Amino acid sequence: MEINNVIKALEKNRYQVKFFETKEEAVLYFNSLFQNMLIGFGDSETMCQMNLHETLSVHNTVIDPKQSIDNSDFLRIAKDCLTTDIFLTSVNGLTEDGVIINLDGTGNRVAGSLFGHKKVYFIVGKNKIAPDLEKAIWRVRNIAAPKNAKRLELRTPCALKGDRCYNCSSPDRICNGLLIQLKKMNDIDMEVILINEDLGF
Repeated sequence: MEINNVIKALEKNRYQVKFFETKEEAVLYFNSLFQNMLIGFGDSETMCQMNLHETLSVHNTVIDPKQSIDNSDFLRIAKDCLTTDIFLTSVNGLTEDGVIINLDGTGNRVAGSLFGHKKVYFIVGKNKIAPDLEKAIWRVRNIAAPKNAKRLELRTPCALKGDRCYNCSSPDRICNGLLIQLKKMNDIDMEVILINEDLGF
């Protein structure tokens, strides 16, 4: 994979793009952008690893579903995230030709990434990049989703066996909606933050 080719592909697909060698550099960038802003977060392990909530909350109001205490609280906070001017989320997969893939159980991440904000930022560790759409979707379903389900202690076959997607019908299933963003959505600013580290699942 040549990262410059990925950047060019994303730009061709109308995204703004920033590349950082480390997550610390990316955090400094975000910290310089926002002052007294209302920021919504997608439910993201990548962003937790970056400590973005703690950093940005010092001088912004950050609405983060990961701060919820139970499911009803999660749903309330996730809905509030959809009304912010700024929305930050990670992605489950990114192809080398600039297609973004997200798999969602509740829908708050994919909903927030599509419409309603002044600007959306997608944060992508290098481990999320795959050569093409087929391999990206395979990675999302067989690597990212099982790891996330296991982290959440869900009773799904992928979490219990930890090896692959079983396309299950479990009530705990988190693979309900697959979003493939071929290009930037119209009438909304979108920026992809590429980081040269493995982040999230």
